[in-house]
Amino acid sequence: MKQLNWAVAALAGLALTACGGNSDDPPTSDESGDRILIDKDPYPSTYTPIESNPVVIRNATLLDGEGGLIENATLLIQDGNIAAFGAADEVEVPSDDDKLVQIDAAGKWVTPGIIDNHSHLGVYPSPSVSAHGDGNEISAPVTAEVWSEHGIWPQDPGFTRALAGGITSLQILPGSANLFGGRGVTLKNVPGRTVQDMKFPGAPYSLKMACGENPKRVYGYGSGRWPGGAPYSRMGNMAGYRIAWAQAVEYKRKLDDYIENGGEPPARNLELETLVGVLEGDILVHMHCYRADEMAQIIDMSHEFGYHVSSFHHAVESYKIADLLAEENTCSSMWADWWGFKMEAYDGVRENIPMVHDAGACAIVHSDSDIGIQRLNQEAAKALSDGRRVGIDISKAEAWTWLSLNPAKSLGIDDQTGSIAVGKDADIVIWDGDPFSTYTQAEQVFVDGAVVFDRNDPALQPVMDFEIGQPGEGDAK
Repeated sequence: MKQLNWAVAALAGLALTACGGNSDDPPTSDESGDRILIDKDPYPSTYTPIESNPVVIRNATLLDGEGGLIENATLLIQDGNIAAFGAADEVEVPSDDDKLVQIDAAGKWVTPGIIDNHSHLGVYPSPSVSAHGDGNEISAPVTAEVWSEHGIWPQDPGFTRALAGGITSLQILPGSANLFGGRGVTLKNVPGRTVQDMKFPGAPYSLKMACGENPKRVYGYGSGRWPGGAPYSRMGNMAGYRIAWAQAVEYKRKLDDYIENGGEPPARNLELETLVGVLEGDILVHMHCYRADEMAQIIDMSHEFGYHVSSFHHAVESYKIADLLAEENTCSSMWADWWGFKMEAYDGVRENIPMVHDAGACAIVHSDSDIGIQRLNQEAAKALSDGRRVGIDISKAEAWTWLSLNPAKSLGIDDQTGSIAVGKDADIVIWDGDPFSTYTQAEQVFVDGAVVFDRNDPALQPVMDFEIGQPGEGDAK
């Protein structure tokens, strides 16, 4: 019998009980005999691509996001997707479509949109006041039951500032106060009335975890605020993870037993549902971790309990274990040169990103900042330059994978976006020059083929409601 997803058994059992059914009866089956899945996402995406016309971009220098560069390229967008791209004489462009938008990008560059896989926009929005701080649920060291999307404010002007920097998708994570901080969510960077209007359709959820100084600082150092089970040391951190994972394994065993044999379903547990989702491979682990020794221990723990770490974040010592990261197929989401601000971040080197890339591991440039997210292309340029200075020869085309395809892989959306490939979402940026130059700006940004930002058209420079303010008494019409 096919295994049912982690949340379904409990929900099915509760539904049977509520309807007066016999709890020993098997769940309802469809015609194939498989158990009917109850919706795993009770807060589904309501994102709808903006209507757009077909577009052809000519004469550009094109980085495909997979390590390729094409001079004098042509790119065709139809129905919100990449329809064709290549050298000018390789792309057949419809000649009879009167809706086709023609863009001459001579002297300009075209790239996949930047994907930031570590952002707190919306949960720590601007204005940065305590009333808006919804990124950390510090009520307990383990809060896997909370979801970042339930704290995101869509009117954060940080989203539009990021859009002007070429960000087309981003992952919004809870903060790092907890051992298990809760679920993260991936968004399309388009204005929306609700966070569900921004949710990337089909993107997996993630689980934010944190190791090191943060969780032991919040709950330890003699604070005594959360007695009983709160970590005071790295030893306590590891024990806390293992206790939670052991509980999740047992919860999963009970769910599996109920699925196979019927009987009384286990009581629903939102915290353990998230952890079992990781064990089932449906939810991806993104873990705040600086030191190489701790990352290696976390990898051992993932083997102990049977899950995979999608990406370590910040990871200033990834260069020390780049071979291990490559072997594990685990990404490393890093800054170009932000380190040394606390002890666990002290042993950083500017060549971290290129050294991880050079070892064959998945290197990512991330922000963790409402300011840095506006200039991630410049962060990648710094890392590229630092690598070249020590003899790591990486092309600009390869380096762009740090900003698009690799973060897409870490988020489980690389089949839809992250590179310029036929059939993928037309999430692209036209830059007014070489995007690795500090003088270059994003000129036009497309999401699913629609222009959502145009530096030369004020009508296509979104403004959040909160920025408009309230009209004065004498201004009301």
